[in-house]
This record gives sequence, C-alpha cells and structure tokens, in this order.
Amino acid sequence: MSADSVKLLGYWASPAALRVKWTLKLKEIEYQYVEEDLPNKSPLLLHYNPVHKKIPVLVHDGKPVAESLIILEYIEETWMQNPILPEDPYERAQARFWAKFVEEKCVPSIMSAFTKKGEEKEKGAKEARENLKILESGLGGKQFFGGESIGFVDIAAGWIGLWARIVEEIAEVNLIDTETMPLLNAWFGRVLEFPILKECLPPQDILLEHNRGFHKILTAASS
Repeated sequence: MSADSVKLLGYWASPAALRVKWTLKLKEIEYQYVEEDLPNKSPLLLHYNPVHKKIPVLVHDGKPVAESLIILEYIEETWMQNPILPEDPYERAQARFWAKFVEEKCVPSIMSAFTKKGEEKEKGAKEARENLKILESGLGGKQFFGGESIGFVDIAAGWIGLWARIVEEIAEVNLIDTETMPLLNAWFGRVLEFPILKECLPPQDILLEHNRGFHKILTAASS
C-alpha cells in the first residue's frame, strides 16, 4: 500500500498521535505524516476534522477517522496483519474496558495533578495513583496487557510511563509509586523500551521543556 493512501495528521508532543504512530508501525503500514501547528490549525485539519478541530486524524483513501482509540480500532479492522486485539470476544471486551479506563480515569486524574494547585493538585495525584494501581491489577503477571506481545491496551496506556514522569518532575508530585505498583512500573519500562515503539518517542528533554511551558499556561489559567 502506498504511503499516499494513508495520512496521519498529528503533533509531535501528542500522546494521542503517538498511539496511532505506534499502531501503524506495529502493523507495518506505510503512511504520510503531517505535522500540525496546533495554535494555527491548518486548512487540512479543519477540512478533515471540522467538528472537534483536533488531532490525531487518520486519512485513508481520502476518508478521515478521528479520536485516537477509534483510529486504533479502525486500523485493526482494516489491516489484518499483526493484530493488536485478541480474537476471543471476552478478551477483546476486556482490552476495550481497560483502554476506556485509561481514557476516562487515569488520564483525567494525571492531568488534574498537572494543571491544579495546592489541595486540588494533591487530590488529583492521589486519584491518579489509585487509578494506576487499578490498572496494574489488569496486567496481572503478564509481560504485556496483550500477553507476550504488544496489544491494544499497551498502546493505549504505555505512553503514560513517559508523560507521568514528566508530570512528576514539573508538578512535584508522586504518581507511579515503584514500591506499591512494581508490576506497572516494570511494564512501563518494557513498553517504552520496545524497539518499534521507542523509535517513535519524542526526545525526552525537549518534551520536558515543552510541558514546562504548557504547565505555566495551564496553572495560570486555573488561578
């Protein structure tokens, strides 16, 4: 398949776009990447995502698909090679459950710890630790949520291992407790060191400085 038939509109520091990059790489799909300037949304982005006007957007044969988890499922159903979802219906439902848990519980609580101040910040950090501990229970003793290989939940949640550490440094909070959630901490390490995934990660020092600036804007807005 030509890279011209698949485009990804993304942003270098976006975890949501990273999810899609990881999936395309794992499935060995050639694609054209279009870097967006988020403050100045391109005509291409406004054309393909006129409702939410945000990235990521996957464009396949001229047809746009938005929202990262929906894009992941679209890719899975369109390209059969190197599946990221299990065949068993129950296991597939469990994978979707944990991905939704990450989206609705883990991410908002981590963002709360990042954007709030004082007691609200500490409350967000506490909720984030509780949610991450629950996420660890879904991993059990497996190498990956997908078993012996990277799967849907690993892609949906693995980026947290990098971004949460950045939040910890900038906001001066504790999110990933290595003593109380050793399995999750080790899993984050395996995901982020997985060669195909690692090569897609943005430089950590540049990402850190980018998020320092982002943090100043967000905390000022919440004052």
